[in-house]
Amino acid sequence: MTSLEEIDLRLLRIFEAMHAKRHVTLAAEEMGLSQPTISIGLGKLRKQFSDPLFVRTNEGMQPTSRADVLIGPIRDVLHSVRHICELEATFDPASAARRFRICMTDASHITLLPLILAAVRKAAPSVTLEAGRIDQSMPQALQSGEADLALGLIPSLETGFYQQTLFPQDFICLTGPRHPRIKKSLTLAQYQAEEHIGIVSGTGQQLLEEAVKRFGLQRRVMLQLPGFLGLTGILAASDLIVTLPRHIGETLAELGGLRIHACPFPIPPFFVKQHWHARYHHDMANRWLRSLCAGLFLRKCP
Repeated sequence: MTSLEEIDLRLLRIFEAMHAKRHVTLAAEEMGLSQPTISIGLGKLRKQFSDPLFVRTNEGMQPTSRADVLIGPIRDVLHSVRHICELEATFDPASAARRFRICMTDASHITLLPLILAAVRKAAPSVTLEAGRIDQSMPQALQSGEADLALGLIPSLETGFYQQTLFPQDFICLTGPRHPRIKKSLTLAQYQAEEHIGIVSGTGQQLLEEAVKRFGLQRRVMLQLPGFLGLTGILAASDLIVTLPRHIGETLAELGGLRIHACPFPIPPFFVKQHWHARYHHDMANRWLRSLCAGLFLRKCP
């Protein structure tokens, strides 16, 4: 009895060719092999199946009854193997119906997510999106496939992750449209004299705090917010100042009619990147999502 370990796919292909051609020379031409190779293969097959399999007659090498029984299952095996080899891990956005989870900050909910959503709805109408958080569980979520992508400044993602720079960020300041003391340019003296809104979350805010300490600036934070929700309304109704990354700042200024001012002291710029785990680097769906984000945001780089 032939065991699974003894099965050689090339021998099965020789069997199939011999059954179809009934001639060693024709089988060799069909497979692009030499006649001795076919003959050696036939010898191994006869030994494995304990049967002559093909016998010489005036009409060529005719299959035995045992060979006629085997040809059906062997063709099925080869068909399945060929199907596996021809399979390509494709992703068709037009017909795909799946969910993508993208981890991002609440600032990206305002600046990036609307553009991503519009592009996804146009290219992949049956795909749904979920915005995940950038927190301690995010690396494991990316590794497990629970999350597909992370967007932002995430220096903690290192081993096992890929990243692609999308666009640069520097800092600007925002005030309400009728700020009583700041009309045009914002001086460093004015910056220190006014009261501020602090945004607690985000690595970008860490860069701001470090710059304030480095230059020994006085900055009285009158209001702390966990994120950007409600910021435009608060600025419009008060004389407070907020310092924040340019992309979210310009977006909020446009939405809320706020004034934009150059930051009066240097804060190190940073880059917004997209991050994904190495397990899904070659995944076609993940590649499509990364390509979509790159197409939307890479052109913002200088």
